[in-house]
Amino acid sequence: MSSTTQGSSPGASHELVTVGRVGVDLYPAVSGVSLKDVPLFHRYLGGTATNVAVAAARYGHRTAVVTRVGAEGFGPYVRQALADFGVDTRYVTTHPVLKTPIVFCELFPPDNFPITFYREPMAPDMDLTAADFPMAEVCRADILWVTGTGFSAEPSRSTTLKLLEMRHRQGLVVLDIDYRPMFWEDPAAARRELGKAASLATAVIGNLEEVEVVTGSSDPEIACQQLLAMGASLVIVKMGPGGVFATDGDVQVQAQPVPVQVVNGLGAGDAFGGALCHGLLKGWPLDATIQFANAAGAYVAAQLACADAMPTEEAVRLLLAGDRAPSSAGHPSGQAGRDGEAE
Repeated sequence: MSSTTQGSSPGASHELVTVGRVGVDLYPAVSGVSLKDVPLFHRYLGGTATNVAVAAARYGHRTAVVTRVGAEGFGPYVRQALADFGVDTRYVTTHPVLKTPIVFCELFPPDNFPITFYREPMAPDMDLTAADFPMAEVCRADILWVTGTGFSAEPSRSTTLKLLEMRHRQGLVVLDIDYRPMFWEDPAAARRELGKAASLATAVIGNLEEVEVVTGSSDPEIACQQLLAMGASLVIVKMGPGGVFATDGDVQVQAQPVPVQVVNGLGAGDAFGGALCHGLLKGWPLDATIQFANAAGAYVAAQLACADAMPTEEAVRLLLAGDRAPSSAGHPSGQAGRDGEAE
């Protein structure tokens, strides 16, 4: 196993371990133009598993990521960026052949952010096997966070499923559906495999399209009831401009969108996820947790970057209080609290 330990000390237990997709985001320096016309790109750490871990680390939590990168220059960049954000990299292994994925996006605020993935023939995070990390050690984390992308192909599918089976729904096990059609053979395969994953999770999170893939319904209340019946104790549905709906079976919460000037919706969902973990780890009531996570997503939607833009708790509190909005001058106004299609 090739990895470098940073962040938490070797003996420290983790409050959050995320598993799955990693990448390098290349974002245009200007909005409103297609890729062929972009004169300059900015480089950022990306990938939903890494972004959620960074977001939670920003709140002071001990976090780590289980993933794989390439041996080329972007691999060491990902590992160093994670370490700089305070995320433990001991489970970030290096693939000798496959290249670290890169992702290009286009910026058409407030709600159109096309993305182009470079993950062929296979991304190293999809070649994740049980031999690449200590599964029993990872299972001891307070929260285990897995992404739906990890179930889209082998060997990542079997590895991630084995991890969930070992965890056996002990503590908090979060499935971020993270449905990307281009990664799947067809919707039927996605529904089958994501259904298996959902049955082993204690919390499931997704947008309207994603919960429909798993349950067959885009109605948030119906989808939530079906996912609860599958075994989840908490379900969260991000409804775009409709805000967020969440339930633990007893309590229902609906958070309205937080108005901001949207710059880049990519990453808002990951900010939501990291803030959700913060609230769960702190033992906050469901309503307070969802309202906080919703505002954290809005905060990042008003920034260009994802991982680099993850807010502190103070910044989210200020946004919730209406005392300070994140800077986004020059961009058209919109509302976050929308899904933000986490990248």
